[in-house]
Amino acid sequence: MKVLFIVTSFQRDEKDVITPWMLETMNRLRAKGVEVVVYVCAYRGLGDHRIHGIQVRRFRYFWRRLELLSHDDTVPDQIRRNRLFALLVVPYLVFGVWGLRRVLKLERFDVIHVHWPFPHGLFGYFAGRWAHAPVVSQFHGVDLRWVVNKMPFFVPFLRWVIRNSALVAANSSHTKAEIERIAPGTPVEIVPYGSPVSPAAEQKHLDKDSRSVRRVLFVGRLVERKGVAYLVRAMKELDCPFPVELDIVGAGPEEESLRRLVQELGLGQKVHLKGLVSPPELENYYAACDCFVLPAIVDSKGDTEGLGVVLIEALTYQKPVVASSLGGIVDVIRHEETGLLVPEKDSSALARAISRVLTDRELASRLGQDGCRFVRRYFDWDSIIERWISLYREIVSSREKTR
Repeated sequence: MKVLFIVTSFQRDEKDVITPWMLETMNRLRAKGVEVVVYVCAYRGLGDHRIHGIQVRRFRYFWRRLELLSHDDTVPDQIRRNRLFALLVVPYLVFGVWGLRRVLKLERFDVIHVHWPFPHGLFGYFAGRWAHAPVVSQFHGVDLRWVVNKMPFFVPFLRWVIRNSALVAANSSHTKAEIERIAPGTPVEIVPYGSPVSPAAEQKHLDKDSRSVRRVLFVGRLVERKGVAYLVRAMKELDCPFPVELDIVGAGPEEESLRRLVQELGLGQKVHLKGLVSPPELENYYAACDCFVLPAIVDSKGDTEGLGVVLIEALTYQKPVVASSLGGIVDVIRHEETGLLVPEKDSSALARAISRVLTDRELASRLGQDGCRFVRRYFDWDSIIERWISLYREIVSSREKTR
């Protein structure tokens, strides 16, 4: 079986760390005998190439120096910061569709798998017709919320995409509910991501020495919807009988404002912005932390967490988790069972929950162990990949029967 993945961005080189869960999905599909090809836009003139053994087909859509619409940030955030980027959308769509003809002449595909159907549902429609292949439209949440909250006049387009898909998939129950609000009665398959953490890394936490300083960890893009500013403020309110420090791993548009906030609150010795780190370094941060926190919020665009892969990663290390009770987070964190949930935008509630986990080691151990068992059961990669292969076979078989 051969599948064409249509995506917004993909690794530009071996060291790039864009959507690691997607790369993991592709690698595991390939290990099961599914051939995967990626269709994605160019970045600064970057053409077709292979990365990690995967064929990447890129389409050019503007002058080399202006091919910046994706990869370095999400498309909505790029446009929000610089309205001129909106002028790139039309050539992106036109040349994206045109480039599909070249790819489909080179190779034959059994399934077209579209990620972020707004706007890639347009690519999926033409690819499906030209390749005579069924189309999977997989929503991750942000594409839906962007349309519903900021551009509701495109809701009919999303309904059209859904109607022309052989399979509609969501990454969480929250995203599924959003799809059903747009297109009532639509059958939606929930297929989450797993954790890209390697099995060998899972045991590192067992070797951790006891320390006087307790470490809190956040991992993710530094964007508004992650709510990191509320976590920084919570560090000022912690009530613990020992020193506590926060490591913030990630980069993004909120980084400078977070640095200023840290200085304003006098937390320079307690809060550390680490920027982007390598996979081995990230594993070490997970292994060393005493509590993982995802303080997500509903941001000014109406966006929030569709799932929260970092929660799965943290629980893989048997780490106690504190997170906001919203979006797809509740598919992973069950209050008092696999972690602690708090209201969004409430630094005091965050501080109390973090203090509770750090001071009650029995609770921390139970949450980490139960959480680890939960993610291994419900977010197991082998099960996820077998599910995708089964779904692919179903829609291919169904299409063949209707011919």
